[in-house]
Amino acid sequence: MNALAATAQLELVIGQVYGGGHFIGITQEDGKLYRNIQAPKAFELRGVIGCYGVDVAGARSYADSRSNTEAYAAAGSELAQRVVALVIGEQADWGIPARDVQELQYRHMKPTAQDNYCTWRDGDNPSSVPAGYPYTESSPGQTSLAAFQEGGKEAFGASWYVSSTQFSAYYAFHMDFSDGYQFGDDKLTERSVRPVRRELIQ
Repeated sequence: MNALAATAQLELVIGQVYGGGHFIGITQEDGKLYRNIQAPKAFELRGVIGCYGVDVAGARSYADSRSNTEAYAAAGSELAQRVVALVIGEQADWGIPARDVQELQYRHMKPTAQDNYCTWRDGDNPSSVPAGYPYTESSPGQTSLAAFQEGGKEAFGASWYVSSTQFSAYYAFHMDFSDGYQFGDDKLTERSVRPVRRELIQ
């Protein structure tokens, strides 16, 4: 971790209330660092990301949740349109998490004590600071933050969540929040979304 990233990390702690939600970690893209914030559970949505069979060219970023979501919204995704329209804590730049931002949600907010799925590259995250590496059965473990543990008021459901990163014209990246399995699944299945936003670190 470089000096700037280390300093930025010290500003906030994981789970801290900040920027309309809770801080979940830092990502880097094109040499810039960003704080990532997830919305409170009260703003979690369910829906179909849609655009099945459509190559949404602007939805390929692994780190820029908002730009992916805007691309889906422009292509006709009602779920993306609902997220783009959100205003939470006076913030209006929410998005469906990109793949690597979604991984940060699981890594730091894992609700269950279940072993992780780790037979492929689940957990690999070159966008995060520090970078994420494939999970082991026990790492990451259940979050120590009581509000985000299974049954807690901010906890993720032990179920599948869709990301805004397109896998193909027919698939988007998804993640199972019971065990961390990352997978390209179809765009037609109703899934959950915990919206996120990011801020450039000056």
